Amino acid sequence: MSRVIETHEINKTYKMGSEIIQALKSVSITVDRGEYVAFMGPSGSGKSTLMNIIGCLDSPTAGTYILAGKDVSDMSENELAEIRNKEIGFVFQTFNLLPRATCLDNVALPLVYAGYSKAEREAMAFKALENVGLGERTKHKPNELSGGQRQRVAIARALVNNPSIILADEPTGNLDSKTSHDIMELFHELHAKGNTIIMVTHEDDIAHYAHRIVRLRDGLIESDKVNPNPTRGVAMHA
Repeated sequence: MSRVIETHEINKTYKMGSEIIQALKSVSITVDRGEYVAFMGPSGSGKSTLMNIIGCLDSPTAGTYILAGKDVSDMSENELAEIRNKEIGFVFQTFNLLPRATCLDNVALPLVYAGYSKAEREAMAFKALENVGLGERTKHKPNELSGGQRQRVAIARALVNNPSIILADEPTGNLDSKTSHDIMELFHELHAKGNTIIMVTHEDDIAHYAHRIVRLRDGLIESDKVNPNPTRGVAMHA
């Protein structure tokens, strides 16, 4: 199995006034293509900092990060933006959809930067929406959808570029428990199709859908264990 993520001795420090905050301390981690991993930890543990570095939204202060065979540790902002758009699909807690755009246009957005024609963008966006069960909702706007449907649109947008990894930051944070379960069932289906998924969560029950759980505390990896019994169940549709 090929390795998609490799960090070696990643450190991240921030300066806050006269104080130096060490958010990550020599973190080394590998993720293989097709894995389903949850990063867990309390507030201030470093999980969000690690996710931002893995997502090429931030760079490490020291150490190296190899993403899909490329060393991204010292890339420029433009290079990071390019690799981010090509290799990573983001799913956020707040959905981050454009309110005045249709579902189809929201999903097609990453393809604009990738240089596809309008016809190609629409075809790819429609297929991504079909993959998350929203093929009938292409012309709807976000305010015409439930919270669960909006998160499905966000997941379709994350998938549309066929990225190396899907990075989900608290993907059920704004959803009720039934809808959360439905969204986690969708992630299960995406993983079964071969997608690599990294999820950041502070909720134990959500983390247990993943096949591997990495716990962080005080900028260090506290534990990294295979989850022998990932949560499954009958989907409850949003």
